[in-house]
Amino acid sequence: MPKPSKREDLLASALEVFHTRGFHGTGIKEIADAAGAPKGSFYNHFASKEECAVAALRRYGAEQRFDLLTDTSLPPLERIRRHFEFLRDGIAGRDFTRGCLVGNFATDVVDHSELIRSAVADGLGSWYELIAGALTEARRDGAVRADLDPQATAHFVVNAWEGTIIEARATRSAAPFDTFFQLIFDVVLR
Repeated sequence: MPKPSKREDLLASALEVFHTRGFHGTGIKEIADAAGAPKGSFYNHFASKEECAVAALRRYGAEQRFDLLTDTSLPPLERIRRHFEFLRDGIAGRDFTRGCLVGNFATDVVDHSELIRSAVADGLGSWYELIAGALTEARRDGAVRADLDPQATAHFVVNAWEGTIIEARATRSAAPFDTFFQLIFDVVLR
């Protein structure tokens, strides 16, 4: 089996350190040390900390089971529920300490970096579209109200989710997730 490239080691370490310590709490030396690489090798693979953060954000997105939202073997609302259950379980499994990297960067970095702001906006846009697609199917199938606006509802659901994460982290409790699931699936998408 081939050895992972140093870029991959650096990227995996960057994702872990950014997610644990935040963008501003992370230094290039910390990323390099976590990857077992000299600090100078970082610049062989990334032009800047921001460029590395964008790559880490993309890697994070690839790990968030967005494939569940397009799995047509499941009814659309079940796909959406399973996606958010996966996300909830990941946050709870880390004792409510890390939240969502997209949300973390959105609240911490986007006012200071156009590169990261654009990557966060693109990531959110893709997420909205996947949920809106499943909601469009649910509307067509009669699983939600005929007048439900899939685009607006997708934005609302994601924004409600990000707020739910903030409360879950602040309270170190799963109770906000219970409220999210009850209101989204028993009220909004009923």
